[in-house]
Amino acid sequence: MAEYRTEKDSMGELRVPADALYGAQTQRAVDNFPVSGIPMGRPFIRALGLIKATAAEVNRDLGLMDAAIADAIVTAALAVAEGAHDDHFPVDVFQTGSGTSSNMNANEVIAHLASRDSAQTVHANDHVNMGQSSNDVIPTAIHVSAALETQERLLPALEHLEQTIEKRVSELSEVAKTGRTHLMDAMPVTLGQELSGWSAQIRQGRERISDTLPRVRALPQGGTAVGTGINAHPEFAGRFANRLADRTGLAFRPMDNTFLGLSSQDTAVELSGQLRALAVAYMKIANDLRWMNSGPLAGLGEIALPALQPGSSIMPGKVNPVAPESVAMVAAQVMGNDGAVAVAGQSGNFQLNVMLPLVAHNVLQSIELLSNAAVLLADSAIDGFTVNEERLNDALARNPILVTALNSVIGYELGAKVAKTAYAEGRSVLDVAEEMTDLDRAELERIMDPRALTKGGIPG
Repeated sequence: MAEYRTEKDSMGELRVPADALYGAQTQRAVDNFPVSGIPMGRPFIRALGLIKATAAEVNRDLGLMDAAIADAIVTAALAVAEGAHDDHFPVDVFQTGSGTSSNMNANEVIAHLASRDSAQTVHANDHVNMGQSSNDVIPTAIHVSAALETQERLLPALEHLEQTIEKRVSELSEVAKTGRTHLMDAMPVTLGQELSGWSAQIRQGRERISDTLPRVRALPQGGTAVGTGINAHPEFAGRFANRLADRTGLAFRPMDNTFLGLSSQDTAVELSGQLRALAVAYMKIANDLRWMNSGPLAGLGEIALPALQPGSSIMPGKVNPVAPESVAMVAAQVMGNDGAVAVAGQSGNFQLNVMLPLVAHNVLQSIELLSNAAVLLADSAIDGFTVNEERLNDALARNPILVTALNSVIGYELGAKVAKTAYAEGRSVLDVAEEMTDLDRAELERIMDPRALTKGGIPG
């Protein structure tokens, strides 16, 4: 029995682990939701700590809370924000849809710490939750955590990936290869041109996410229970957003319509959609790398990715494209996360969305996965791959599609005959074109020079 203590809430008494910083309401949630074993993550707990500290300061400055109590809450809440007490946030993601259990978890932990470390008696509801409701705290925590994680982790990771690709674009700007459409041989491109498409995908993904961030930085805090602002000072919302902006360096502002902020998760759905679009780009790039690396003998074998680990428990010497495979799985997970967020976004019934913890978990996981995968893709795949120029040049020399460059000179129909003959007889298109057209070899070599063809325009 010494391992437990008795706590009390409005529903009665409950045993809580003796060393737990939380109280009865958190324990009820632990008992009620033994679902996944996945607690709310560090970025979300950080956001809760920042919200509670900021709210206490605002209530103090408005003359609504004793300064000593407020200061004790601020100290405790910032410790929570910094990660000092994460073990005391055990509530499962799949809990009450409003996230009330997580809000009360934060209230109880902060009240316990503030009371323990000061001469004050701090109440979880009356003090830590003053001027707040789970119904505005949790939507605000979703926005705050997503904004911070995106700004501090994802955007820098994407910039690193884009810069890494751009470096390889410059290095490979003169390396010509066979282009492919429908996975079939097509007109030449340079590796630099091919990679420039990847870079543009990452840049546009970053821009799309950045375009969404102003809406993410709009906070519904101050809407309290249903959006009317009941129990919050009229100046609370504006002061809260300004102080949190000062604390974090992000341009947080009050949401224009708190009914929107409590009843919907449209902005989180939008952000998740942008993350999905980025995941689609990751999948394309990862699969391009896998195809280009395939072989090395029976595949394309155009590049060799860095050898990171043995590829088989039975086939000695086998090395697999493990970094792109990992990134492809990240992309699949993010796409799945987005599907769940879309469903959750539809669960705004009247004045409250009731799938908030799921939205928080999935959006934050997607941000984390995409951030880490960007660095993995840059550092363990793109930066270090080597090019098999002999293989590229051999394929170019045998590519019948080079005859496309003769369209304006000999016409499409004769060009098709040249290409089909070269393919059927396994000969170079240059030799066949010399036999089947009136052009001399030097002219053919000039017109069908693969590197010249990567420049575009009309050959001839």
